[in-house]
Amino acid sequence: MRSPLWNKLALIFGPRPPISWLVLCLISVLALITVLGSSSSNAFEAATSTPAPDIYTNYRKLKEQAAVDYLELKSLSGGASRVKELGLCGKERENFVPCYNVSANMLAGYKDGEVFDRHCELSRELDRCLVRPPKEYKIPLRWPAGRDVIWSGNVKITKDQFLSSGSMTKRMMLLEENQIAFHSDDGSIFDGVKDYSRQIAEMLGLGSDTEFIQAGVRTVLDIGCGFGSFGAHLLSLKVMAVCVAAYEATGSQVQMALERGLPAIIGNFVSRQLPYPTLSYDMVHCAQCGIVWDDKDGIFLLEVDRLLRPGGYFVLTAPVNKVQGSSSTKKAKMVVPLEKFTDEICWSLLAQQDDTFIWQKTVETNCYKSRKQAAIPLCKGQDLQSYYQPLVSCISGVSSKHWTSIQNRSSGPYLSSAELELHGVQPDDFFEDLQYWRSSLKNYWSLLTPLIFSDHPKRPGDEDPLPPFNMVRNVMDMNAHYGGLNNAFLEEKKSVWLMNVVPVGAQNTLPLILERGFAGVLHDWCEPFPTYPRTYDMLHANGLLSHLSSERCSMMDLLLEMDRILRPEGWVVLSDRMGVIELARMLATQIRWEARVIDLQNGSDQRLLVCQKPFVRK
Repeated sequence: MRSPLWNKLALIFGPRPPISWLVLCLISVLALITVLGSSSSNAFEAATSTPAPDIYTNYRKLKEQAAVDYLELKSLSGGASRVKELGLCGKERENFVPCYNVSANMLAGYKDGEVFDRHCELSRELDRCLVRPPKEYKIPLRWPAGRDVIWSGNVKITKDQFLSSGSMTKRMMLLEENQIAFHSDDGSIFDGVKDYSRQIAEMLGLGSDTEFIQAGVRTVLDIGCGFGSFGAHLLSLKVMAVCVAAYEATGSQVQMALERGLPAIIGNFVSRQLPYPTLSYDMVHCAQCGIVWDDKDGIFLLEVDRLLRPGGYFVLTAPVNKVQGSSSTKKAKMVVPLEKFTDEICWSLLAQQDDTFIWQKTVETNCYKSRKQAAIPLCKGQDLQSYYQPLVSCISGVSSKHWTSIQNRSSGPYLSSAELELHGVQPDDFFEDLQYWRSSLKNYWSLLTPLIFSDHPKRPGDEDPLPPFNMVRNVMDMNAHYGGLNNAFLEEKKSVWLMNVVPVGAQNTLPLILERGFAGVLHDWCEPFPTYPRTYDMLHANGLLSHLSSERCSMMDLLLEMDRILRPEGWVVLSDRMGVIELARMLATQIRWEARVIDLQNGSDQRLLVCQKPFVRK
C-alpha cells in the first residue's frame, strides 16, 4: 500500500522518476545540510559577550525555522517512534495544590489551623498526569489591563462568594458574567487604597506615600492581602509588595493576586516559619488578616519580629465592626493586650489613627540587653536556613551581621562593596554576574519575540503587538543566584516581576536578593512549589537540572510541577549541560511541550532548551 505522499510524487514524476531527478534531489539535500550545519541554532551566539540586539532579523527567524523543519523531516524519515504523551488529570485536580491536602492532614491528626498548613510529608504519590485548565479558562488580558480585569473562569471562586465577601479589603464589582473588575481607586479599605496608603505615610511622618522608598521602605510583606489592591498600589510606587496568605480551597487570595499579575505565595502563620531568612522585610502589613496576634503567647508576633529589619514597621489595621466606642477606647482595646509584649521585644507604638496602628522595631541592640525582666529570651546560635522550621519563642537576628537600619542601606538594587562583602560576595563576581544577565536577557528577548508572535495567531480585536512584555508578566527564576536576571528586567524596563527562588542546598543568596529589593523565597525543588496551578507566564532556570541530578527527586516530577504552575501558552527557558538538556527535551515531549534546543555557539557544553506549553483542552 503506497502512502498518499508517494502517490502525489508519482503524479508529478511518474511511477519511476528519472535518475537525473533523484541525483538532483540528493544534491539539494546535501547542500541544505551543509548550509544548516554551518549556521543553524545560532540565535544565542552573543550570550556571554557584548549584547548586540540588532543581529536578530527576519533572516535569523527563517534560518531557525528551516533548521527546525529539517530536524523534523529527518526524524520522520528515520521512522522515529513518537514518545507516549502523558494523559490529562481529572477535573478534581484543576486547582490542586500538593502538600495542602486538608483531608489527609485531618486523618493524620492535625487540628485547628494546622490542617491548612503545609505537610509535604503526607503527600501520597499521585498518578503522573497533566493538570488541565478549567473549561471556562481564557488567556489573561495583557498587562496592565489584566491587573484590573480578570476572567472569572480562571479562578476558583463563585459569584456568590464575590457578593457575600464582607471584608473591605475585598471590594470589587462584577462587570460582566465572565469578568471581574477591581476598583483601581476604591478597591480596599476606608476611602480607597490611595487614601489608605497616604494615611500610613502620614503616620510615619512622611509627606506622601511616594516617599516610602526614601524612608527605607522598599519591601513589604502583605499578610492576608485580600485580592491584592494595596499591593498593586505599592508596586506602582516601585515598592515590592509580596502577598502571603493561607491556602484556601475556594476564593483564594493568592490565586486571585497572581491572576492579576501581582507577587503572591501561599504561607501560614500557624506552626512554622515562613521560608524567608531573618531580617528580610522593611514593613509587614496586616489589614483584617484574621490572625490573633496575642494568641499562643505572642509567637506570631515573634515571627513578624524575625522577618522585620531593624527600624522596620508593623502596620496593623483592626476590623472596624469589632471595636466599638470612642477613639481612645478603641486604642485601649487594641493596644493593651499587645503593649506589654511589644515593649518586651523592643517595639515602640509609633502612631495610631482610626483603626490603624503602626509599631516600629528598634535599631538599637542595647534595648534587648537593658530589659529588666527578659521574659522572652534572645535566640542562641546562628540563624539557620529558615525553610519551614518550627516557630520559635525567642527573639531572632540580634547578633546577625546584617543588623542594619532600613534607613542606612543602599536605596537601589546596586549594593556597595561593603554590603556585598557582608553577604560573602566578591564585588567583581557580582558585577560580572550583572553584565552576563544584561547580555543574556537581550538574547532571550530576541529569541522569544519572533517565536511568541509567529506561534500565536492574532486574536480578534488585537492590535499588532509590541515586544512580548505585554504577554509575559509573572516570571519565576528557579535558580536565581544573585538576582541578576531580575536586575536585567528592571534595567530594560520590562513590565514583569520575578519570583527569585533560591534552592535549598545551594548557596543561600536569598538575603542578598531581598536586600536588593526583589521578591524571593527559599524552596526545595524536590517538593511542590506553594502556589496554585497556572500562575506563571515564564519559568527560567540556569543550572538547576544539574544541581538536582544529585538530589532525591526525578527530572520528570520537576517538569510536571513546572507544567502545573505554568499558564497555557507559557514559556520555559532552561540553560544547562548538553546531556541534561537532551534528557529534558525528551521528557518535555511527554508533557506535550513544544521544545527547541539552542546551541550557544560559544565553544561550551551549555545548551538552551526553549519550550512552550500548549493550551490543552479535553
